[in-house]
Amino acid sequence: MRFYWGEECEAWLTERKRTKPEAVQGTARYRLAYPHEPHRVFYNAHWIATQLTYRMQVLLWITKGGIWPSTENWHLYYRLRQSYHDYRLLHEAPGHLFLEYEAEGLASFLQLSMLNGWDGYVLTQADYANVFFSHDEYLDFYGGAIDEVRKALGEEMAAVKYPADPRV
Repeated sequence: MRFYWGEECEAWLTERKRTKPEAVQGTARYRLAYPHEPHRVFYNAHWIATQLTYRMQVLLWITKGGIWPSTENWHLYYRLRQSYHDYRLLHEAPGHLFLEYEAEGLASFLQLSMLNGWDGYVLTQADYANVFFSHDEYLDFYGGAIDEVRKALGEEMAAVKYPADPRV
């Protein structure tokens, strides 16, 4: 894995003649809310890391952090980052380039990013499917894998029964 500063993330996209997925007119989009249970966030992150990447490079680009300071686990993030021998701060190098065999690392960083309430992208080399994750607790899937996402995550999430909110 390599860590990229912001300009390197932009260059990664430019080299592939691409932009962020929401900037492409006419691209299919499917929005999926985060699951209520934290362990299900791991399921979503792991599915994205192993199924949407087609065993090709992936750029995880954190575009905004520090939104929900009381819920962010900076210690865990930096310890995970340091395990890859990178000691820069997130704002100094917000890009995380994972090689084709590093899906487990991608799943861990994505899960932690989602739980920390950060904004960012999962930009795939294949450009068949890309993801935006939001601090507002939703995932936007862009591209040709919408049916796969609905089947694997959408229908599965719709089948989950949540208890009624007693405050309502």
